[in-house]
Amino acid sequence: MLEIFVTSRVRRKILVVFAKYPDFRTHVRGLAKLIKEDPGNIQRELERMVAGNFLTVTKRGKTKVYQTNKQFPILKELQSIVIKSQKGKKPSKTIG
Repeated sequence: MLEIFVTSRVRRKILVVFAKYPDFRTHVRGLAKLIKEDPGNIQRELERMVAGNFLTVTKRGKTKVYQTNKQFPILKELQSIVIKSQKGKKPSKTIG
């Protein structure tokens, strides 16, 4: 159901991860391994989500670490939508 509103497959997978697990922190390569997508595409989507204030980014040395912005105005509603869209689906080996 989420694919109707979020057309980018990569963006949808990232959204599911960070909405379902708001305490999750990761860097681009770690997320790429988790959702099995190209790091370049992931980087582009992460930057869009940071610009939209859904994610925050902190630097650890040369590495950027991304996390859900818990102050995002519609976080609870977004989490609810993601969880509802996941119900009734068969569990897959990848997130998203």
